[in-house]
Amino acid sequence: MKMLRLALPLIASLAVAGALAAAPANPHASASASAPDSAASAPLRPGKKPPAAPVKLVDINSASLKQLKTLPGIGDAEAKKIIAHRPYLTKTELVSKGVLPTGPFLSLKRQVVAMPPKKLAKAHP
Repeated sequence: MKMLRLALPLIASLAVAGALAAAPANPHASASASAPDSAASAPLRPGKKPPAAPVKLVDINSASLKQLKTLPGIGDAEAKKIIAHRPYLTKTELVSKGVLPTGPFLSLKRQVVAMPPKKLAKAHP
């Protein structure tokens, strides 16, 4: 019991010291002034690269054999298989139609799109 009475003031003083350390130096400063916008105030580091340019999407409904082969994991056989199973309503049909396994599809899904095939314009008299 005596040990507990001695420890309580020590614990209380540590808690007060911790609270003071966490408090801002100027208690009247607003929260917005004490937290600067990190994106606006942070300069670019010399070794940091700028964001990469957006990837040009390849339309699986109209891309040539050569264009399809630029995709990761797509060779001659896969490109010919993609062309043979056209048209695609969505890019996920590459997997559902059995054209590509899930793994290769996941590696290229952000680089492809399935645009609807262009319909022939009707001639008006």
